[in-house]
Parts: sequence; C-alpha cells; structure tokens
Amino acid sequence: MGSNTILVLSAALLAATLGASFTPSASAGDKSVERGKYLVTLTGCGDCHTPGFFMGKPDPTRVLGGSDVGWEMPNLGIFYPPNLTPDRETGLGTWTRGQIVTAITKGQRPDGRELAPIMPWRDFAALTKSDALAIADYLKSLPPVKNKVLGPFPTNEKPIAPYWKIVTP
Repeated sequence: MGSNTILVLSAALLAATLGASFTPSASAGDKSVERGKYLVTLTGCGDCHTPGFFMGKPDPTRVLGGSDVGWEMPNLGIFYPPNLTPDRETGLGTWTRGQIVTAITKGQRPDGRELAPIMPWRDFAALTKSDALAIADYLKSLPPVKNKVLGPFPTNEKPIAPYWKIVTP
C-alpha cells in the first residue's frame, strides 16, 4: 500500500471513530419502545395474540395481530385474543397509552368491559408504571395489522373457528 492509501484509510477510520462518538444517543422514546419489546417478548404476549401460534406456525407477518384460536371459559363464553397492533379498525389504534396500561394492569377495556380471565392482567398489575407504559409504547410502534378476530361469543353460541375448551376439575 502506498502512503497516500494509508493516509486516506487512517483519515476514514478517524472520521468514523469521531462520528460514532458524537452520534446522539437513542431518545427516551426509543428506549421505552425497546423495553416494551423486551417485556412483551418475555411475557409471551405473542403466544396468544399471534395468528397461527396455537397451530404450531406463527405468522411472522401478523405478530400480535390477534389469534385465530379462542378459549372457551366455563359459564362465560368463548374469547379470541385480540389484535394488539395499532390498526385503527381491528386493533388498538384508537386506544391511548393510558387505556392500554389500564387494560394490561387492571383488566378493563376503554368500553368498560372486563378482559377475559385467561388474560393474566392480575399478574401484570405488578408491573411498574414505566414498564406498563413501555409495553404501550411498543404496541403503538408496531406496524398496523388489519385482522378482525372473532367473538367474544356467549355460552350459547359456538363459532366455526377452532377454540380451546377449559375444563374445570
């Protein structure tokens, strides 16, 4: 290598190093979204809320887009885990961060309806306020998935789509 090539490479390396040291850090919003993604992954939200998961083939194009398999709860009916993406028609697109936090920590939807008992909101009630908000931030950051899930169905109605039946001892 000639001295000019070494000089050019050295200058490029120095510029890259200096540029990296002056790069602004991730914003608080980015950190909240990343924390929310971590928590959603760790708590297994995608297990129930992603189409195909219960059939052994989760759909990677509709992660958290709502399940195609429901749960029959004795004396309550059949519930399908809803779309958690920010789609305005079929998901959480019209919900505020606060409404999402209330749902996951208190089990109450914006319309006042209580979430199905299969949703572990009683466990999520122990989340810190910042962790609950991080989950809301992550859900709001997802690409919207248009997927209207079935139900809920009262005890006297049975859907054609698959569902798990919870049998009490």
